[in-house]
Amino acid sequence: MSVTVSRVLAAVALLASLILVPGPAVASLADGWTPPLSTRGRYVVDATGQRFKLRSGNWYGASGTWTGSGDPADDANNHAGENANRMPLGLDRAPITEIVASFVELGLNSVRLPFSNEMIHDTVPVTDAAVAANPQLRGDTPLQVYDAAVAALTAAGLAVILNNHTNTTRWCCGLDGNERWNASQSTAQWETDWLFMAARYRDDPRVAGADLYNEVRRDVLSDPNWGSGDDRDWFAAAQHLGDRILTEANPDLLIVVEGINWTGLPIDGFPHGRPTLTPVAQLSHTLVTSGKLVYSAHFYDYTGPNHSGATGIGETTDPRYRDMTRDELFATLYRQAFYVADQAGQHFTAPVWISEFGIGLNSDAVSQAWFHHVVDYLIQADADFAYWPIAGWTEARGSDGWALLSWSASGSRTTVTDGGDWRAADWTRLIAADARTGLVEPVRRFAMLSPDHADFVQSATMRQAGDWDVGARKTACPDGQALTGLAHSGNRGLCTDMPAPWSSYRVVTGEAYVTADWASGYTKFECPAGGFVIGYAVRGAVVSSALCALSSAGTSTGRTVWFDRSDTRPSGNPGGDFASGAYKGQCEVGEYVAGIAFTRRIGSSGSPAAIYCRS
Repeated sequence: MSVTVSRVLAAVALLASLILVPGPAVASLADGWTPPLSTRGRYVVDATGQRFKLRSGNWYGASGTWTGSGDPADDANNHAGENANRMPLGLDRAPITEIVASFVELGLNSVRLPFSNEMIHDTVPVTDAAVAANPQLRGDTPLQVYDAAVAALTAAGLAVILNNHTNTTRWCCGLDGNERWNASQSTAQWETDWLFMAARYRDDPRVAGADLYNEVRRDVLSDPNWGSGDDRDWFAAAQHLGDRILTEANPDLLIVVEGINWTGLPIDGFPHGRPTLTPVAQLSHTLVTSGKLVYSAHFYDYTGPNHSGATGIGETTDPRYRDMTRDELFATLYRQAFYVADQAGQHFTAPVWISEFGIGLNSDAVSQAWFHHVVDYLIQADADFAYWPIAGWTEARGSDGWALLSWSASGSRTTVTDGGDWRAADWTRLIAADARTGLVEPVRRFAMLSPDHADFVQSATMRQAGDWDVGARKTACPDGQALTGLAHSGNRGLCTDMPAPWSSYRVVTGEAYVTADWASGYTKFECPAGGFVIGYAVRGAVVSSALCALSSAGTSTGRTVWFDRSDTRPSGNPGGDFASGAYKGQCEVGEYVAGIAFTRRIGSSGSPAAIYCRS
């Protein structure tokens, strides 16, 4: 669809003109961080390396509130009776600047802003009544209103994380045609829409992240998976799109990947569960741009690690999170998500953002206890978080009441801290909790290479260089990294940061650079003196070529590491298990792979058997 950047810039100018005099809180928030955001180990940091803890909220509505039956214009057919009219909720009741200023008052520094793919293409203007408190938005399409919301948020100094919540504009989440990124549309359309959205806000540096899809889960017939290589492979879909966003649309965005929300049939006796981030330990993403990956997970009291959250149909006897003791809950949260951030120096180490958690004002004592415990854990873990939701209608407080802020039909505002809301104490201590601040020093990074089903070239330089081994399956480390480990079977590898940049490369397919017989009787692909392996190619299991970066930092001598009969890895497990179930060889920290040895003799597959490590 044809949309000009000028429309977005006009929205920015309009919202800037509406903010007459920024208050101290707004000014200090805007001055408090420098975009773009990136990651260092488990932390999100700003452009100066200062920790930027995501204290976020979800401003829902643009992805839809209609429940799927009846007239969408009828409030009764929208979730909790709150009709967002295809826009961020509340624009009929309060000026957009008041709503955004209220988010800042809550203590937030960032907002997760859901949208649907349908919203992007919806050309029907919003009704005047739907923007009664914001007459400047009359006649706008839902996307143009979304533009205005983005502009208002970023003008206030808030970071915005774009969230593709649903395919269609309706309430999430069940068997609703929105179970996966490609449930009601093709994967190609999903990617096209994302490239459009990422490029649309490229000139607004406080648009900080792309949350690729919400709560990937089972549909009626099939499960999503993490690494199978088919059209239900969420790992591969997120990997491919994340790379495309960074290389084709906006290199500054964080790429947020949520774990799988549900697989299996929720029937006692049948396998079912909530994998969340547990598969990441054995298969993690390596983006073409390092320092841009954030993992996310959702936790609510009524769901559980093996409980769908349903009551009646779909309900099982598995415990919900609220049924767990404090210690059980803490152990479960760690196992399902927080290990990713807690375990430093692994291929999967990344920030973990709890991009949805929340609870209703009218919850019972058991659910309230769960919320107390979750807040305890978020504080203890110094975790990034996003409360769901931050804006609602006052009329819903009697039945739903999940929002921290609500507006009445007349425009009066109620906040979680106004009195009479049991959540106020927990929210206040969460926002005010001690947290790491200041400069986060760069840390050694490890990255997994997983050419399991196709090429996995994560070097931007080598992507531009073309096909270095035609017909073979190829993989390469991100720029700035070199190979430090290889698996004997399965073709996986492990990369880590290089001590110095490389200026040129060479493809090695023979023994022209071998100066010593470091693997007698084996074929050896060795880099020239001073060079390191940054990639490799295979044909089936057989090593086809080694891709060498030429650097002045390396030595010409090294040592042999065999791994065809057992693991040979440094103590302390640096980088983690990058090829579960396979023998692995790995250089010591400070060494890098400079050669790969293999054999095609009878009984051997031609897969890597030894590596040559240079310091």
